[in-house]
Amino acid sequence: MTGILVIVAALAALMYLAYRGLSLLLLAPALALIAVLAAEGGPVLASYTQVFMQATGGFIIQFFPLFLLGAVFGKLMEASCSARVLADAIIHRLGPSRAILAVILCCAVMTYGGVSLFVVAFAVWPIASALFREAALPKVLIPATLALGAFTFTMTALPGTPAIQNAIPMPYFGTTPFAAPGLGVLTGLMMLGLGWAWLERRARVLGPGYGDDDAQAADTAQGDAPPLVVAAAPLVLVLVLNLAFTFAVIPAMDTGYLALPEFGETDVGSVRGVWSVISALTIASLTLIALNWRRLAQGLGETLDAGAKDSLKPIFYTSSLVGFGAVIASLSAFGLIRDWVVTVGGDNPLISLAVGTSLLAGMTGSASGGMSIALSTLGETYLEMGQAAGIAPDLLHRVTAVATGGLDALPHNGAVITLLTICGLTHREAYRDIAVVAVIIPILALVALVTLGTLFGSF
Repeated sequence: MTGILVIVAALAALMYLAYRGLSLLLLAPALALIAVLAAEGGPVLASYTQVFMQATGGFIIQFFPLFLLGAVFGKLMEASCSARVLADAIIHRLGPSRAILAVILCCAVMTYGGVSLFVVAFAVWPIASALFREAALPKVLIPATLALGAFTFTMTALPGTPAIQNAIPMPYFGTTPFAAPGLGVLTGLMMLGLGWAWLERRARVLGPGYGDDDAQAADTAQGDAPPLVVAAAPLVLVLVLNLAFTFAVIPAMDTGYLALPEFGETDVGSVRGVWSVISALTIASLTLIALNWRRLAQGLGETLDAGAKDSLKPIFYTSSLVGFGAVIASLSAFGLIRDWVVTVGGDNPLISLAVGTSLLAGMTGSASGGMSIALSTLGETYLEMGQAAGIAPDLLHRVTAVATGGLDALPHNGAVITLLTICGLTHREAYRDIAVVAVIIPILALVALVTLGTLFGSF
């Protein structure tokens, strides 16, 4: 029992201190080693070098290309003004009467195309502000509107999304980014529909008016911006190439060499998903540069450098959480927790997977971090349970991804804090609506997903 209390205390301290602004690079190893010392009086240095750093390095080795290419692609979209062109086009075609839906879809298109949610927030905020003013909608709804479009259904539910939350389960379950496409679409539509309905209702309840005394409209000037077709082409390429590499190009390749020791003695099923996203983002980025050469040439080096730097903090933060999880999982008391988690839901491993992943995402305040901890410690167990119960790995993948997108958006989540800062609002003013569209509704969608998956299997 003491060991369990130590684990719970370590997770609670991680959540609280991260909320207070302390760096995860320091918190994760420090709290992990304190847990080792308090729970078992174990070998601290060995736990750090042989467990924490091994897990941290393993995650970086496997997923750094996705973080790097995603950040570079997003920075290129931003620097070429393509992100702004897409945002402006979607919003103005729907008009002020559909301002909330316009902002949601604008964020959704860009994040589904591979643009970082942080880039999307910065790019769409000024246009959303101008549109909300024009439509006399409350400013306090902008963060929730951006959140619904940027880090809910496009991050976890829709098949094919290049989001890291959709990539992490692939090597554990041998799946692709398009796992359980039918269930993913239905779950995504539920999040979109319920979230949009809530925001429209809240707008009616709050009444007309932007809500502050600043009458200055946001600057939506495009400058030397590309045409809409050119701006959209790289995003379309990411989706099309991802699909092509996943189901056509890579399966047709001779990959028997992967069984050799120097290549990890693996098979193409464990790397196909990662290879597909890497290939799609690389080709799309090169195409983006070619189409916007005149706009990007002068500052291309600085743009690429900025994108590369933008990838470092997310990958190291997430990998540190993976290392933290590996150390916690090495404690004997964790076995009791693991045994309890896998029994939740009885004979249905989907319930256990959903509950365990959701709780860890909430404790760490990170969808990718919580997922990584859950899969690095229990991924093999869930795969075996799923196989024994006749559950397709595709369904395990989709449940895992969707489960990360609920409790991760609690107040200490970095994306939530960043979003509120961009909009100039506080938790007290705007978090209630974020909680509904990014926490409560995704949890309801997760329940629906598990129910449909249990009744009808993967489709």
